[in-house]
Amino acid sequence: MFKKILIANRGEIACRVIKTARRMGIATVAVFSEADRLARHVDLADEAICIGPPPSKESYLSIDKILAACQQTGAEAVHPGYGFLSENAEFCRRLEAAGIAFIGPKTHAMEAMGDKIASKRLAQAAKVSTIPGYTDVIEEVEQAVQIATGIGYPVMIKASAGGGGKGLRVARNEKEAREGFQACRNEAKNSFGDDRVFIEKFIEEPRHIEIQVLGDAHGNLVYLWERECSLQRRHQKVIEEAPSSFLDEQTRRAMGEQAVALARAVQYQSAGTVEFVVGADRSFYFLEMNTRLQVEHPVTELITGLDLVEQMIRVAAGEKLAFTQADIKRSGWAMECRINAEDPFRNFLPSTGRLIKYQPPAEQPPGLATEVRVDTGVFEGGEISMYYDPMIAKLIVHAANRDGAIARMRDALNAFVIRGVSSNIAFQAALLQNPRFISGNFNTGLIAEEYPQGFNAADLPHQDPALLIVVAAAVHRRYLERNATISGQMPGHGYVPGDDFVVLVGELQHPVTARPIAGGFDVTYGGVDYRVLTPWEFGQSLYQGTINGQPLCMQVERIGLRYRLFHFGTQADLMVLSAGAAELAKLMPKKAPPDLSKFLLSPMPGLLTELAVAPGQAVKAGEKLAVIEAMKMENTLKADQDCVVDKILAKPGESLAVDQAIIAFK
Repeated sequence: MFKKILIANRGEIACRVIKTARRMGIATVAVFSEADRLARHVDLADEAICIGPPPSKESYLSIDKILAACQQTGAEAVHPGYGFLSENAEFCRRLEAAGIAFIGPKTHAMEAMGDKIASKRLAQAAKVSTIPGYTDVIEEVEQAVQIATGIGYPVMIKASAGGGGKGLRVARNEKEAREGFQACRNEAKNSFGDDRVFIEKFIEEPRHIEIQVLGDAHGNLVYLWERECSLQRRHQKVIEEAPSSFLDEQTRRAMGEQAVALARAVQYQSAGTVEFVVGADRSFYFLEMNTRLQVEHPVTELITGLDLVEQMIRVAAGEKLAFTQADIKRSGWAMECRINAEDPFRNFLPSTGRLIKYQPPAEQPPGLATEVRVDTGVFEGGEISMYYDPMIAKLIVHAANRDGAIARMRDALNAFVIRGVSSNIAFQAALLQNPRFISGNFNTGLIAEEYPQGFNAADLPHQDPALLIVVAAAVHRRYLERNATISGQMPGHGYVPGDDFVVLVGELQHPVTARPIAGGFDVTYGGVDYRVLTPWEFGQSLYQGTINGQPLCMQVERIGLRYRLFHFGTQADLMVLSAGAAELAKLMPKKAPPDLSKFLLSPMPGLLTELAVAPGQAVKAGEKLAVIEAMKMENTLKADQDCVVDKILAKPGESLAVDQAIIAFK
């Protein structure tokens, strides 16, 4: 077994690998860029080496610098995590030449599976079900149209070297095939330096289901069941679960056996994932193989009890798998939500900045009725950088069945407190309440179909608005109790709080009575009595306790005269007033928001990389104004209408805050 390994990654996955290595008694080396000097993975590792400036290509993607760090620290092996160099065959070769083990598959397997055309041919040779299509390189648009017509519409035009949704188009007729072929070639050339594309049948109502495989250097190969990854937004996974509610045992077994057959065809060693697209009739077809650890690997770990990082390390050290296919059991249901620093109400634009408050739900270890696990690479007070991906944490739960996992995940999201940056928790909460998701009857199109205009607060009404009103009244009454204890009051004339209030929800007023009792309050609203019992103290973000005996967990924050409540994804700002103050509130004039139509505002925090206009320049609608870069994304800002530039308010190279003015128009 290795004595020391280096983790060629950052963030959540680096911390995850360190955790297992520490349990195995293996020393760890972290590498970090200058932007990650204070990162959590740097603190957790036994040693840490700075490998360059913040941009990935100058640090985490620099093979030379990572090799130098291995030689400097005496690391015997490298775990690549996912992303960055995890599927880079040249990295593997360089490590091998230096006598350093790669904790992952061998170079030949990585190369064979990394090319979509080559991998599809290999799959066909291994008798793995593949989507009907044409896998030779297509040179001309007329040839593409002829092939698409022969296969039968709809078809999918895909870049051979593609990934992450780039270089991919669905064509439903000849016109779309012509346009899609050229668009895919251009996109693939720009993104991957490889303009080869192929065409295959598009599967209607597809589900994305993947099989986890594990092999060793002694010819042993097993599959560790499946993961349901159909809940996607723009080809990016949002919620993953294991097992899949859609598969029957026969299909599950057939997919697992085919995944192992493909892995055997390339003599696969380590953990890997064979991805399938599954039709509404449970027909399944090979999509691609990921020759690395997947982001969503924890759901497999929770239903099998196996540590996949440990297995990867043991295989890389030459050990045999300690179990056979018959030994691998499946227990309960696991689900994972990716908690990202992005604003779902601003079209999921990245959100960078400092984590003013970071309080994940309490982890619950295996053995309890439900299990909660948080894999993260951040800490309270740390910074979400503009240079890397937006993941804050992965929230994983395990329960006896799917309904239990959904309920536990909803409760865990309620208790996940993040301040300082926006997060996608509200969107995750909405999905967990979506009837199609709850039923299990969904496919990869669910998010696009349910939220065609994007995600808005109106898409997430609270199931029980009375609950928000009752909690706001109870919290307010608690504040008034504290006010009554202020010292220096004139004897006999001290402040005595009343019990009757009006809760303002927008323009609507709701009369409420809140009376203190031992351990909480009796609240009456709408003719219904609510007993609120809670140990909540001032300054605590979570308002936990019971209402009429039912458990309650709600986030509470006081902002000026308002109470901001967050529950099951819904955020509500409520004001609690006396009856007299509520009457006066009706008379208050409404302050109109400032007119910002003559300014270009930054839609997100990021780096202003380009200004395409100058003062006095006339601009037509649709023309480029500026480019902002954040979290590996380049966002081009265009003019909504014809206008003339008055002033430039920010310079290229400047770090922008959200809503910061960039350009003023005449």
